[in-house]
Amino acid sequence: MHTFALTVRAVSYEQMQFVMDKRQQLLEIATKLFSERGYENTPLSAVCETANVSKGLISHHFKSKDGLLREIFISTTKMIIEMNRNDKTILSAKGRLKDLLESFFTQLEADKLFFQFNLNMMVQPNTRQILDDLIKERSSYILNATKSIFSEIDPENSTVLSYMFIAELDGIALNYLGIFQDYPLEQIKNHIMKKYI
Repeated sequence: MHTFALTVRAVSYEQMQFVMDKRQQLLEIATKLFSERGYENTPLSAVCETANVSKGLISHHFKSKDGLLREIFISTTKMIIEMNRNDKTILSAKGRLKDLLESFFTQLEADKLFFQFNLNMMVQPNTRQILDDLIKERSSYILNATKSIFSEIDPENSTVLSYMFIAELDGIALNYLGIFQDYPLEQIKNHIMKKYI
């Protein structure tokens, strides 16, 4: 009897792992397709076909295409928070700023799809409307995290410096991803590091 119960649990665990893997696979495939084709130009059928799943599975996990988009955005926000987590007690403000810049440039070069997805979703009117509350939440987090660094460097101008810093990084990402073929990313990184560190 105990052997049967262990077998049932093992199968259930494997099934649960399969479901979690499929869910993650759907998130990754949808992110790729939404980044490449745009949200409006990617029907759920394309996501299903690429993932080799039924629309019912997407509905089960995400309820709708909008729900899938929101889940992807939530996941990317968690990644942004994790990428920029550092120990305030160990590093100085300039040390944290240097880490943030290193992380930004490394991630930008290594994972264009991640940045492309975020850029596309935030500038397209339809997706912006679907994600409005999540965009505001993420933007607030980024601004507050940046202000916490600049408030130690220049308390009087920390808000303006934070907005300018964020705008510079957004501009770099936009130009690197979508405008210039031979964008001098390494030289820009070196210049911005000298400017802020």
